[in-house]
Amino acid sequence: MTATQGTESRTHRSETAAEVVGRLRATFNTGVTRPLDWRVDQLRRLRALLVENEQELIEALWADLRKNAAEAKTQEIDFTVADIDETLANLESWLQPRPVEVPAHFGPTTTAYTTYDPLGVVLVIAPWNFPLHLLIDPIIGALAAGNTVVAKPSEISVHTSAVASRLLREYFDPDVLSVVEGGAEETTALLAQRFDHIFYTGNGTVGRIVMAAAAKNLTPVTLELGGKSPVFVAPDADVDETAKRLVGGKFGNAGQQCIAPDYVLADPVTAAALVPALRAAVEAQFGTSPQTAADFGRIINERHFDRLTRLLDSGRAAVGGQHDRD
Repeated sequence: MTATQGTESRTHRSETAAEVVGRLRATFNTGVTRPLDWRVDQLRRLRALLVENEQELIEALWADLRKNAAEAKTQEIDFTVADIDETLANLESWLQPRPVEVPAHFGPTTTAYTTYDPLGVVLVIAPWNFPLHLLIDPIIGALAAGNTVVAKPSEISVHTSAVASRLLREYFDPDVLSVVEGGAEETTALLAQRFDHIFYTGNGTVGRIVMAAAAKNLTPVTLELGGKSPVFVAPDADVDETAKRLVGGKFGNAGQQCIAPDYVLADPVTAAALVPALRAAVEAQFGTSPQTAADFGRIINERHFDRLTRLLDSGRAAVGGQHDRD
């Protein structure tokens, strides 16, 4: 399933951010995005993109993060396809007007209801740690709601960005969904435009920039900025089972996920028992040489690697501690 002939040349022509947004707004203003059938068609295109190109997407995720095939398929592709399927199954009912109770002083014959209308042009700025899922998932909602979309993949996950950008251009009319690749300069140019909603996943520093830019146009924003995930291990916990769960949660995507356990709190006796249990759990999952384990991911780039290795100086490595920048 591909977009109409001529999409490739139109998409790759050099356009300013203002031209991209203007073109998408012109499409939205025609009303073409409002019918249910149109929305369903866009979601099916998105589903086909993921299913028909699964292997290429898995290979791109491996190239960026050394994310093993099972993890890439489960977390980045299947999870996203499931979201599309749920949306397709429920969209018609979600769009139905909802009656609202009317205060008595408006009169006995007065009725009211809530309708769900599209906003216009939506900007989706994706992060690098789940560069496919967190690019596509917000697009699902935006298209299902009847909007046109500007998609901005992360420039840090270069392989996934390149593949996803090419496929989005192949499967979608650029007057409906446009992809803008690049770094801070391109993102800044986009944020200078007026959008009707902005969806950003990433860090708090950039999140503040996004919100400040959106405020100039009173644009509503959705910011998913991660956070801290502490774990408290109670004295009566099963230490071995807890260690397995901690290792499973922490080492997924090499720890590069906002729901990974950040630190563990325990009383001294429990902590003393937990350390060897963690050591055993790491060895059980990755062997005695994690560097050679097929399902052990990698840090995205040298800047983040250097940031993490500096943390080793702040304490004592109880398990591991070796590192290889290359």
